Amino acid sequence: MMPILITLTAISVVLFIASFFMNDRLKDVEDQVEQLSIQVMQDTYQVKKKLNVLEEELLTGDLTEEMIKHPRSSSSKSPSLAQTIKSMYQGGYSTERIAQETNMSVADVKNIVYSYSAKGVPQ
Repeated sequence: MMPILITLTAISVVLFIASFFMNDRLKDVEDQVEQLSIQVMQDTYQVKKKLNVLEEELLTGDLTEEMIKHPRSSSSKSPSLAQTIKSMYQGGYSTERIAQETNMSVADVKNIVYSYSAKGVPQ
């Protein structure tokens, strides 16, 4: 009986000491969760940053549309850029040619032409 108790005690002491050198699975899981949390925070930050850039571009686009709808009448002698684009488009010029003549992008010219055509102005 005594040898069995001594053997069990020796095994328990060896296992107890070995447990300090074993990898802690809970610590590994905690590290993985922490890394995932950091990655999610970084991704969220990048998405918010890109969203802010897109919102600024959208607001700039809205301002451009407002400028087209309500052009400044600083000089009544010269027609506004939007009026010039409209008349050139009605005159048969392509949007690429109009963009080249007015030093604007093709997309801006198409937006101005579309805004006039959406209001029912004949093309």
